Amino acid sequence: MNAYEVNFDGLVGPTHNYSGLSFGNVASTSNVSAASNPKLAAKQGLAKMKALHDLGFKQGVLAPHERPDVASLRLLGFGGSDAEVVARAAKEAPAILAAACSASCMWTANAATVSPSGDTADGRVHFTPANLNNKFHRSIEHPTTRRLLQAMFADESRFAVHPALPAQMHFGDEGAANHTRFCAEYDGPGVEFFVFGAAAFDARYPKPAKFPARQTLEACQAVARLHGLSAERVVYAQQDPDTIDAGVFHNDVISVGNRQVLFHHQKSFLNQQQVLAELSAKLAAAGGDFVSVEVPAAEVSIEEAVKSYLFNSQLLSRPDGKMIIVVPEECRNQPRVWAYLSKLVASGGPIAEVKVFDLKQSMQNGGGPACLRLRVALSAAEIAAVNPKVLMSDALFATLNGWVDRHYRDRLSSEDLADPQLLIESRTALDELSGILGLGSVYPFQLG
Repeated sequence: MNAYEVNFDGLVGPTHNYSGLSFGNVASTSNVSAASNPKLAAKQGLAKMKALHDLGFKQGVLAPHERPDVASLRLLGFGGSDAEVVARAAKEAPAILAAACSASCMWTANAATVSPSGDTADGRVHFTPANLNNKFHRSIEHPTTRRLLQAMFADESRFAVHPALPAQMHFGDEGAANHTRFCAEYDGPGVEFFVFGAAAFDARYPKPAKFPARQTLEACQAVARLHGLSAERVVYAQQDPDTIDAGVFHNDVISVGNRQVLFHHQKSFLNQQQVLAELSAKLAAAGGDFVSVEVPAAEVSIEEAVKSYLFNSQLLSRPDGKMIIVVPEECRNQPRVWAYLSKLVASGGPIAEVKVFDLKQSMQNGGGPACLRLRVALSAAEIAAVNPKVLMSDALFATLNGWVDRHYRDRLSSEDLADPQLLIESRTALDELSGILGLGSVYPFQLG
C-alpha cells in the first residue's frame, strides 16, 4: 500500500469540563455541571490512539488549545492582569468564562475539512480549519487550529492550510464532522461527500425547527472551491432536518464512511435514495464500487443512535480488505444497538469486527470515537513530510502519559474554572507539550 488514512486524534486539554455549552447536543446539555476528570479523559483518548497504533493503523496527535482563552475575554471587556481577567469574568459572566475554558478542541473532527492530493487541482493536501461559527466556545478555535496544522504540515509544496471561512452564519462550517471521502484506494481518485443542515441563501431548502443547522450548503461549496475539487467528484446532501431536531447535530452522529462503504441510518439524509444513487454513480466513474450499509429505523431508532453514538464510530480497513468498526462502550450498553452490531459482523458484509473503547469522559460531553479524530489520507511521501513528533509511537505514548500525570487534575468542577492557578497549570503544560510535539510557538501566551 502506498497511501494510508492517518487519524489525528485530539489530545484532551487540562480544562476538560462539563458546562453544557452545546445546544443541540443532547449529551452535552444532559451532563451540565457534573464534575469532570481531565486526567482520565486524556488517558482514555491516549489509550484509543495507542490501541489503534498497535493494530497497525497510522495514528497522530493534535494538541489542545490554550484555555482559559484570556485574549477572547479581553476582547469582551474584561481587563487587568490575566488572573484579574479570569476573576472578573467569573464574577460578572460565569457562563462566558465557562465558554472560554472549554476543551472542545479535543473533538478534532471539527478542526478542519481535509481533501487529499488525489482529489485536488494542484495535487496538494488541502486543509480548511472550521470556523465553528454556531457556538462561541468553538468559534474561537480556528486561529490556533490553523497554527497547529501549519506546524504539523509545514511543507507547502505538499500541503495547503487555508484560513477559515468568514465567521458568519451564512458560511457556518463544522469541518470533517460533515464531510466524508469515498475511494477505492486512499491515493486514488475519490468522491468527496459534503453534508449540510440548511442553505443560507436559498429558501427552497427546509430547516430544522428545534435545533440549529450548524453547517450550510454555501460553506460546503466554498470549501470545495478552495480545495480545487472537480464538480464531477463532489456530492452535496442535506441532512434530514428531523434528525437534527432529534439531537443529531453533525452528520457523523448519523453516518460514517470509509473507502467504498457508507454506514448510515435509514433517516440520515433528505431524498436519501437519490443521494445514494449519486454517490454510487460518481464513485463508479472514479473507479470504485459504492456500498451502502443502511441501518433500519425498526432495528435502531434515532434516539438509540444518539444515546449510543453508534454512527459516531470509526471504520478502519484491515489488510484483508474487511473493516473494523470502533465504537464507544455505550453501544454495548444499548441492547438493540449491540444486537444489531452482532448481527452486522456476522452477516459477511464489509464490516467484520467490532472494537469497543471506554470514552465516557468524552461521551458525557457529546463526543465519541469519530469526534476525537481528524482523518487525513496521505501517500507514503506525504507521511514522510509530516512533523514526525506528532505521530504516535511507543515512546510518544509513554511521554504523553507522563506529561498528563504531571500536569492534569483528576477533578474539575464549574467553580474551579475561576481558579487563577488553572491558567498557570494549563500554560505550563502546553509550553512543555509544544516542545514534545515539535510545534514551536503556536499558543497566544507563547506569541505574546
